[in-house]
Amino acid sequence: MSADTTTPAKVPPPRQAPPPPAVAKKPPRGRTSGGAGTPWLLLAPCLLILALVLGYPLVRLVVLSFQKFGQSQLWGFQPAESVGFDNFTGVLGDGEFWAVVVRTIVFAAGCVIFTMVAGMLIALLLQRVSGWVKTLVNIALVASWGMPIIVATTVFKWLFDADYGILNALLSKLPGVEMIGHNWFASGPQGLAVIMLLVVWGAVPFVVITLSAGLTQVPKEMEEAARLDGAGAWGVFRYVTLPILKPIIVMLTTLSVIWDMGVFPQVFVMRNGHPEAEFQLLTTYSYDRAFVVNDYAQGSAIALLTVLLLLGVVAVYMRQMLKIGEVE
Repeated sequence: MSADTTTPAKVPPPRQAPPPPAVAKKPPRGRTSGGAGTPWLLLAPCLLILALVLGYPLVRLVVLSFQKFGQSQLWGFQPAESVGFDNFTGVLGDGEFWAVVVRTIVFAAGCVIFTMVAGMLIALLLQRVSGWVKTLVNIALVASWGMPIIVATTVFKWLFDADYGILNALLSKLPGVEMIGHNWFASGPQGLAVIMLLVVWGAVPFVVITLSAGLTQVPKEMEEAARLDGAGAWGVFRYVTLPILKPIIVMLTTLSVIWDMGVFPQVFVMRNGHPEAEFQLLTTYSYDRAFVVNDYAQGSAIALLTVLLLLGVVAVYMRQMLKIGEVE
C-alpha cells in the first residue's frame, strides 16, 4: 500500500483591518486682534459714564458723611473739618431715625408683597382671556407704566381729596356709609397706605409684563402631566409654574425692594413738599436733614446708611441667584 501523500489545504492569512482614515489636523487657532482686552475696550465707555454719574457722587457722599459740613461750609465761610464717626453716632443714637427705618421697611415690604401678588394674579389671568381682552389690558398697563410720577401722584391726590375726591363720593353712595369730608391723610398709617397704593399701581405693569413673558416658557406638557397625576390648579402652579418662574420672581422681588426703599417723589408731592414726621421715609428724612435743616453731613450719613441697607438686599439677591445656578 502506498502512503497517503495528500497535502493539507493552505489556509489564507487573516485579512487585516483597513487603517483608519486620516483626520485632517485643525490649523492652530490664531489670536484675535484685540485679545483679552477687547471686552474691556468695549465696556470702557459704559464704565466711564458709570464712574462719572455714580462714582463721584458716591465718593462725595462718603466724604461728607465724615465731615462737619453745614451752610457755613457750603458758602465757604468756614472750612470743612473731619469729625470721624460723630455723624453716624448721632444718627444711630436718634430714636426718630430708627422709627423712620422701621416705617420704611414696613412700607417697602407692603409695596413689594402687594405688587408681586397683584402682578402674578394679573399675569395668570392674561393667560386665560381672549386676545382682544389681553390687548386692552396690556394697553392699560403700558399707559399706567408710562405715566410720569408727578402726574400719577396728582391724579391720586384728586381721587383721595377730602372735599372733592371721587372715592369719597362713591363710598358715600353705599348704604350707611358717609365719607364726604373724610381726610385720608389725617394719620400716618392711613396716608402711607394711600401712597403705597400709588406705588403699587405704578409698579404692577412691569411685573405683569415680565411674568407674562416667563409664563410663555412653562411647558404645557408638564402642566398636562401634573393634571393627569391628580394635581389641581394650585398644585400645578406650586409644583410646575412656580419653580420655573423662581429666577424671575427673585429678580423682580429684589428690584421692587430697591425701588420701593427709594420712594421719594410720591411722598414728597403727595404731602406738598413738606412731609410730616409720621410720613417720613429714609429718602425724605435724609432730604429734610440735608436741605431743610441744612445739615448736609448728617443727611449724607443717613443716605450712606440707606445705601448699605440696600447693599444687604443685593447680597441676598446674589446669594439666591447663585443657589439657583448651582441647582441648574
